[in-house]
Amino acid sequence: MNFPTPRREFLAALAAAVALVAGCKPTESGGGGTGGAAAGSDKIVIGEFASLTGKEAAFGQSSHKGTELAIEELNKAGGVLGKQLQHLVEDNRSTAGESATIVKKFISRDKVVAVLGEVASGRSLEAAPICQQAGIPMISPSSTNPKVTEVGDFVFRVCFIDPFQGKVMADFAAKTLKAKKVAVLSDVASAYSDGLTKFFKEGFTAAGGQIALEQKYAGGDKDFKAQLTAIKAAGVDGIFVPGYYNEAGLIVAQARQLGITVPLFGGDGWEAPELIQIAGAQALENTFYSTHYSPEAADSKVQAFVAAFKAKFNGEVPDAMAALGYDSAMVLADAIKRAGSTEGAKVRTALAATKDFPCVTGKTTLDAKRDASKSAVIITVKEGKFKYLQTVEP
Repeated sequence: MNFPTPRREFLAALAAAVALVAGCKPTESGGGGTGGAAAGSDKIVIGEFASLTGKEAAFGQSSHKGTELAIEELNKAGGVLGKQLQHLVEDNRSTAGESATIVKKFISRDKVVAVLGEVASGRSLEAAPICQQAGIPMISPSSTNPKVTEVGDFVFRVCFIDPFQGKVMADFAAKTLKAKKVAVLSDVASAYSDGLTKFFKEGFTAAGGQIALEQKYAGGDKDFKAQLTAIKAAGVDGIFVPGYYNEAGLIVAQARQLGITVPLFGGDGWEAPELIQIAGAQALENTFYSTHYSPEAADSKVQAFVAAFKAKFNGEVPDAMAALGYDSAMVLADAIKRAGSTEGAKVRTALAATKDFPCVTGKTTLDAKRDASKSAVIITVKEGKFKYLQTVEP
């Protein structure tokens, strides 16, 4: 078809513009994650998947910031094996199924040498089989469900696991809170909540306590008054809520509205500044949760990390998810250095041999199951601020 001259000129200009865009280089470190091996052999490509948006965005954003800081520091120090690290990041939007899609792309198109992620155990469980099958090491910063590393020998984590965390909170309830009879309010569809519930119940009953009542909710629920009314009627000494901060905050607020004054407590899923925003400072008095570190710790490595994080992110104080994101990248870099290679099997072997590596969240040794044995801390809320309460050794 023959177009008039002005239109021919427009189409020619449009074609030139399209050709220019098509010829642009893919995005590299810290962007949307479309780079990869195409950037050249002078870079080591690492993929990170995280919940940067959606209902658990606080987890993903925090973990990602820690990872980003670690990659930046490593590159400023000369990189790894004489090469810069290229950090590809993808948002799974806190949505089921997205993590698997992202990791497949990382491996097949971007040619990553390793994968970092996720915070939520359920999403780590989506990605782990893909990494295992491809022979690409994966390190979860903070997925605590034991099933994550049970997927296979290419899957690691740098955090403690729920059998330990569940016992920590069971002992805390029995010994510190002096609770004899507690209720459990858990997420019916969460691998994290299900696992932590199991190990808490085992620990609390072994300590002589009684689980008086169990109630369930579905992630995303907003109204918990029916469950809490039943719990109030049971006359318990405390309520264990092994969920994420979104629901935990609402549960605490609604419990106080119903006149429930007993302690509420949970695990590291409570760890987010949004918890205080959702529940309110006053409601959170007499609540507690277990987590992986405290920015208040006097340890020099902790304080150096906190200072660097605050300098990079406008004074923001890093939480445990940020610290574990940082540690996951540092543990990976150390393994690549010791392996002297980016080959998956060699990096896997080096990761498995990680022993007493100095991390922000404590010295990290990966055991035969590729889990990290390390201490936990208990945090409470006083006058609208998170406060360190105590450390529990494994």
